[in-house]
Amino acid sequence: MLVSAISLTAQADITVVKADALLDVKTGKLQQKPLLILEDNRIRDIGEQGKLAIPEGAKLLDLSGQTLLPGLMDMHVHITSDAAVHGYKGLAVSLPAETITGVANAKTTLEAGFTTIRNVGASGYSDVALRDAINKGEVPGPRIFASGIPLGITGGHCDNNLLPYEYQDKSPAVADGPWAVREKVRMNIKYGADLIKYCATGGVLSKGTKVGAQQYSQEEMNAIVEEANLRGIHVAAHAHGTEGIKAAIKAGVRSVEHASFLDDEAIKLAKQHGTYLSMDIYNTEYILGEGEKAGILEESLDKERVVGSKQRDSFSRAVKAGVKMVFSTDAGVYPHGDNGKQFSRMVRFGMTPLQAIQAATINAATLLGKEGELGSIETGKFADMIAVPGNPLQDISLLETVPWVIKDGNVAKRP
Repeated sequence: MLVSAISLTAQADITVVKADALLDVKTGKLQQKPLLILEDNRIRDIGEQGKLAIPEGAKLLDLSGQTLLPGLMDMHVHITSDAAVHGYKGLAVSLPAETITGVANAKTTLEAGFTTIRNVGASGYSDVALRDAINKGEVPGPRIFASGIPLGITGGHCDNNLLPYEYQDKSPAVADGPWAVREKVRMNIKYGADLIKYCATGGVLSKGTKVGAQQYSQEEMNAIVEEANLRGIHVAAHAHGTEGIKAAIKAGVRSVEHASFLDDEAIKLAKQHGTYLSMDIYNTEYILGEGEKAGILEESLDKERVVGSKQRDSFSRAVKAGVKMVFSTDAGVYPHGDNGKQFSRMVRFGMTPLQAIQAATINAATLLGKEGELGSIETGKFADMIAVPGNPLQDISLLETVPWVIKDGNVAKRP
């Protein structure tokens, strides 16, 4: 047994990381001159330079001049989507092409410092396939929690509404009625979904939907959440409109996506139920600035002109009220890799820099139920971290261009 234990220890891949500082995202305190020992893909020990013994034969990663943070986490992306392809342009994109786009986007996202993402909507389980390929080490990318195909009503935000009747074009996850939506939840789980995403209201980028209008009934939403809960997975609800937000919260969703038109009752319900708000307050700038060139319909641009400012106001009110919030960008609507640009907007509209960073680290990990493995730099957790040249609590824009990215103990990006 002793020989076996020594052999296993010798085979372990050990890396020692030293930096100028380490941000404890739970407390906001900076630890000076940290030394980390990484064993395989986990953090084995954390101490202070000169006080923690360095294992013999360990590789040294010298990040002097840098501040360490946990790997960033984006809880609302569309990893297989191309920001330059919207509206009718999307009809020409095949499932294989979408999946290949996802491979490129995954690498870009990881190199932007986002080591974990939650993908909330993709065609044909392309996000599930991409997740599995990353987990096998076949392609580089972040940890993906994939929803598969989002559920929606006939003619709603998650349906395909661009073609006329004679084409009979319909999303494979469209379902109407409590038993029908249960079947679609089961279908998504069958094909590998980690969570369920459904559309509770109309949306900005869908043809023919009213952005604030509730889509699923309370009974249907209850059925979606109950069925998912039976299988031990959580539910994310796309919801812009006030009544749809409230209905989704009452149904028991884990998070409300967008949450654009909040009123006092919706905020109170979110606090009572412990529901996370997942609000993408940066991408309105891309939609209104570049969306027309990308093929976004004029109808959608008109909706965004109303929704963008309302959503930012709702964000400020939710922050002030102390609602649980996570970092979510809707990347794919705008270019992947620009995820970090949202941090400054979150600060501008009410968060402290620490709150914005917590939204993208420990809050996101808790939303996923993975706070024991992700979201902070602590002994026993996955060795996912980034390093930036300064203190992001003083300059949040440092997170827009991340020079060092480590995932699973391996350097994924260096200057």
